Amino acid sequence: MAWAQAFELRGEKALIAQTRDGSSVRIGSVFFEPAAAAGRTAFRVKMDHSVLRDYFLSMREFKCLPAEAEVSCFVPYPYAQPGTIAPGDLAWLEHSLLFLYKQPRDFGAKLWNGMIFKLSPTDKGFVGKPQAVDLNRISGPPDDLTTPPYGQFDRDDFAPGARWVTELRIE
Repeated sequence: MAWAQAFELRGEKALIAQTRDGSSVRIGSVFFEPAAAAGRTAFRVKMDHSVLRDYFLSMREFKCLPAEAEVSCFVPYPYAQPGTIAPGDLAWLEHSLLFLYKQPRDFGAKLWNGMIFKLSPTDKGFVGKPQAVDLNRISGPPDDLTTPPYGQFDRDDFAPGARWVTELRIE
């Protein structure tokens, strides 16, 4: 799908988690506006704290989408980043939608159970498929704050249906 055919990148768009049982839950919003750099669009992610529940894991509070099968917790990217996207370059938006997953009975956060969502444009917005990442990689600041730390070789696809959140949509 060509970038120009995608939905208008302006204003507030819904951030929706699609779950393995077929449910769709609006977990937040993504706000888009023209960026100062030509050909780029600025974005800001805002999670809906009335939908996500507080979990205190490994001495830190996380906002999580609970389920009997798996708990999915939002992990805000902790370092300064440009906050822009462009055709063919959605990396910083993907890095702004990091999650970790855990079993409801597990105590603490296991940062190697990280998820990033590989985004693709559609005529309604963006759809993201979960990929595995090790969040320990961002436990310290990267050497280059202008380069997203999770490139294509730092991610692994999950088997279909392996995660409770099967996709994220921005529409």
